[in-house]
Amino acid sequence: MAFVTSLLSKPKYLDVSPPQRATTMKTRSCSCKVLNFGHQNPKFNQINGEQSPLHASFITRLNRSYSNRKVLALANGVSVEANEPDPEGKISGRILLSNVVVQRKKKAFWGRKWNTSDMAIAGVIVSMHLLSLFAPFHFNWPAFWLAVGLYVVTGLLGITLSFHRNLSHRSFKVPKWLEYFFAYCGVQALQGNPISWVSTHRYHHQFCDSNRDPHSPIEGFWFSHMSWLFDTNTVIEKCGEPTNVGDLRQQPFYKFLEGTYILHPIALGVLLYALGGFPFIVWGMGVRIVWLYHITWLVNSACHVWGKQAWNTGDLSRNNWWMALLSFGEGWHNNHHAFKYSARHGLEWWQLDMTWCVIKFLQVIGLATEVKLPTEVQKKRMAFSS
Repeated sequence: MAFVTSLLSKPKYLDVSPPQRATTMKTRSCSCKVLNFGHQNPKFNQINGEQSPLHASFITRLNRSYSNRKVLALANGVSVEANEPDPEGKISGRILLSNVVVQRKKKAFWGRKWNTSDMAIAGVIVSMHLLSLFAPFHFNWPAFWLAVGLYVVTGLLGITLSFHRNLSHRSFKVPKWLEYFFAYCGVQALQGNPISWVSTHRYHHQFCDSNRDPHSPIEGFWFSHMSWLFDTNTVIEKCGEPTNVGDLRQQPFYKFLEGTYILHPIALGVLLYALGGFPFIVWGMGVRIVWLYHITWLVNSACHVWGKQAWNTGDLSRNNWWMALLSFGEGWHNNHHAFKYSARHGLEWWQLDMTWCVIKFLQVIGLATEVKLPTEVQKKRMAFSS
């Protein structure tokens, strides 16, 4: 999820090889290995070295969760939708307590060039972490509850409800005044302006867990968690300029937030200091922002590494119950990747989704309209049994 606030004007594009896949299929008469390398043809695939008419949809995408399906690791590091092979043909290793294999471990800090944006982003993130270290020495209950309240406002209303479900996926509509209010709450999370955040997230879904994904664990757990934020050149090389957010760029409000983004958290910090002094800064800015950082980033990392898959999404997304509790329902991540347009991520009655509860409330009182949910037909289409 995006923190990138400035992009190169002339991006370099990667030479991306088409997807590769290796699976094991069982038919009525035999068990054979299907290899499909190079350009994908929906009518012909290589079966035991011979051409055979086989529709692409017949190739079952692997379930990389705790199920009976066996994960096959290719030399290029990921069992499903693996892309460009490692030039040296080496596997960097399997992520702890997971069947996800690192394709190429990125050099996030050393051995690469840092640009101004990288240093500015790293400076902000490091500053917030250092500020939060003062928390034990400046604790008081008003400051603590301020942090909790701002966590809900900026995390639930700002990031998950606004930036993610409303702006990125258009899962529902609200009146413009309310849409803008929720988006402004997201700006105070200090995770980037709406245009950059939404653009990166849309690219994540477009290229999920391929070598063009801005943040996938196939390049290392910590890269998917946070290191990608400090490597803006790589993001631009993978995805190009943010041409996928024309709906936001047409609105002056979002252009205004893009140009003045950093001023708004600074203004909030000044207000908090005026209200409660340094403890309000430490807890309302430092602790709250750092906590929300890592909750948001864990959706990118942990929810593509640990958990279960309920749907045949063809990527590494997982449902993770403890992340769902911490992230207001975002942890039902495999559900989300199966039905990214859905306003509801916790699809089962027992899957707590606080963001959906707020959206449902807005719908009941008439403020949320065109609320999108998956139909039974769509669910059957995404089920592994299909």
